[in-house]
Amino acid sequence: MERMLSDISATLDQPSCGPLARLRSTLRRWQLNVHTRRHLARLDPHLLADAGISPSERLAELEKPFWR
Repeated sequence: MERMLSDISATLDQPSCGPLARLRSTLRRWQLNVHTRRHLARLDPHLLADAGISPSERLAELEKPFWR
């Protein structure tokens, strides 16, 4: 997942990146946000603890809009 985020960030940082490519990257990032938050919502408490995520951190992440 970290690689996907860095790939998207690299695309956004390219100076020759046109508006269509930036839009595509933004939409991919939003889609990734939705996807990862759905997975986060399904994790049981033991897996959250293993990942070092507190219930309050989980809730804060789940309450964010997809564009953040």
